[in-house]
Amino acid sequence: MTYRAKVYVTLKEGVLDPQGNAVRQGLNSLGHSVQDVRVGRFIVLTLEAEDEASAKAQVEEMCRRLLANPVIEDYTFDTPEEV
Repeated sequence: MTYRAKVYVTLKEGVLDPQGNAVRQGLNSLGHSVQDVRVGRFIVLTLEAEDEASAKAQVEEMCRRLLANPVIEDYTFDTPEEV
């Protein structure tokens, strides 16, 4: 079966976010009163798996091994949905 999962990767609290700072400064220069911006990644995966549990295990492994750097990033993902 084919599944789709949405993965969110963000920097851990306390890790400097220069890209977020640049976005915050840009928004403030446009007249928006923004206190803080954190920039992350949004990844949509389409994968083959036998069932939802297998799809979830595959996504977890992908995140741990490649998609997120566990030293400086956290990740979450929605339960894979059959497509």
